[in-house]
Amino acid sequence: MLRIIFHRVLISIPVLIGISLLVFFLIQLQPGDPLVGMISPETTPEQKQEMLRQAGYLDPLWQQYFRWASRAMWGDFGYSLQSGVPVFTLIGERIFNTALLAGSSLFITLIVALPLGIFLGLRRGSAADVTVSLLSFVIMSIPVFFIAILFVKLFAMNLRWLPVSGVTTLGSHFTGVDHIIDVIRHLTLPAITLALGNIAIFSRYLRSGISELINQNFIKALFARGVRRSAVIYPHLLRNAAKPLITVVGMEIPALLSATLLTEIIFNWPGLGRLSFDAVQSRDYPLLMGVVLFLAVITLAINILSDILYALADPRVRLAR
Repeated sequence: MLRIIFHRVLISIPVLIGISLLVFFLIQLQPGDPLVGMISPETTPEQKQEMLRQAGYLDPLWQQYFRWASRAMWGDFGYSLQSGVPVFTLIGERIFNTALLAGSSLFITLIVALPLGIFLGLRRGSAADVTVSLLSFVIMSIPVFFIAILFVKLFAMNLRWLPVSGVTTLGSHFTGVDHIIDVIRHLTLPAITLALGNIAIFSRYLRSGISELINQNFIKALFARGVRRSAVIYPHLLRNAAKPLITVVGMEIPALLSATLLTEIIFNWPGLGRLSFDAVQSRDYPLLMGVVLFLAVITLAINILSDILYALADPRVRLAR
């Protein structure tokens, strides 16, 4: 197991370096300069050049990259150009909201997709299977932002059942259970928006795994011996069918994070997505680079964790290494 972890971490190092190079140089190719919205119109070109020189933006790009990357290795992403606050501090203030949204979405996905996938896998070809399969393809074909806008229109504007923006009600002073309920009400629409597409994907993968395993000889032998259905499904069917699902979950995490960023903008959820959107609008390049690199590190860490979980679920992977 330690060899698997070491191998995956070793592979992640050049990947992370490549991502940092790509992020840095793509942002440097943006037209204009980051100080354009921060200086007075009365500033002379000579004064502006001096400000850029002091900020290090006139140094060669390779010097700027190594200066930024060497500090980023220790969690120092520099300072926000707009607020003057350390980038890592701003990320720390928003990461909980993004984790809450993504985690809630993943929780909803699993509690719905797992029983749904088992149900459809045991009844492959039935009317329920065909209906749900068609519905899944429709949901997977609809962009996340369209579902979000549709939910805002239906549940927030027309029915007025749920709030449409923020984490808590503006001006409220809820505490204890009331505060938790208020957060859940604000969390419901964006979490379900993110979960819908993944429910369709995960349930389809689990359905395929269950329907293939149900025809295996060892499963037929268990049923022939009179073993209870529940004793076959959970220890044998679900455990074997869930192995590919672990990989799928790891692969879908980056897509979930990107969808989370877009959903945060639509629902005005104060997470990393909203923070990066504000950074783009204000041309706050240090903040934008810090957020992107931080999300890249999180994505790589989750992929390593999914590989570890897969190795724990399948001993053949450990023996192969």
